[in-house]
Amino acid sequence: MSDHRPRKRFGQNFLHDPHIIQRIVDAVAPGPDETLVEIGPGEGALTGPLLAAAGRLTAVELDRDLAAHLRERFGEALTVVEADATRVDLRELLPEQEGGEERPLRLVGNLPYNVSTPLLFHFLGYRNAIRDMHFMLQREVVERMGAKPGSRQYGRLSVMVQYHCAVTPLFRVPAGAFRPAPKVESMVVRLVPHAEPPVAVADEARLAAVVTRAFGARRKTLANALKGELDAEAIRAAGVDPGARAETLDLAAFARLANASVAG
Repeated sequence: MSDHRPRKRFGQNFLHDPHIIQRIVDAVAPGPDETLVEIGPGEGALTGPLLAAAGRLTAVELDRDLAAHLRERFGEALTVVEADATRVDLRELLPEQEGGEERPLRLVGNLPYNVSTPLLFHFLGYRNAIRDMHFMLQREVVERMGAKPGSRQYGRLSVMVQYHCAVTPLFRVPAGAFRPAPKVESMVVRLVPHAEPPVAVADEARLAAVVTRAFGARRKTLANALKGELDAEAIRAAGVDPGARAETLDLAAFARLANASVAG
């Protein structure tokens, strides 16, 4: 379907490099008894090789023209869910095994860069139903996800993704691997949800709120950024310097602040 004009409003950049496609398939290493879900399959460049390895596949595609093309091209082996991936209930895609047990989903895809962060947070909400995720993203986003405290890239995305998942950047992808070529370099990343969170948090919603507040005013000290949430005394009691800034705190420190917020 090379005559399909990429639609800017959908953030469409179609992968066409066979070497990169094979590297993604090798990284995913899909098996025939697994439940694969491709997010944003586009013209199906990655869909075909994934189907060849897995036998069956579910694809979530927003563009109705591309959805129709995918159904026609791949037939019954491909189940196309025509929907916005930020609104899809992934639990509805879980098949049942004998005894009613659910098989974890394996997500893969070239995520539209204009909505990559909302998509990531949406998928994290279903982490208990997900075995792993392999995504193509803007390189800067992948670097932010795996960033360490004190680095320029470290922020809200770093803390929240690392709380939920192990982050493994895999390889870079040049702009020329896409049609049209984006103005940025891309990277493939593997995200594996933790069986148990790496830190103890009493209320995950409070963790998200504290992290958002802290990085929403990252130039301010924590005492100022968290005003109304935690006072300087409570911050200090949590083992954190009230004069510190958000980018210097590790995940464990944010967990202590979140727990202090709940206790308060």
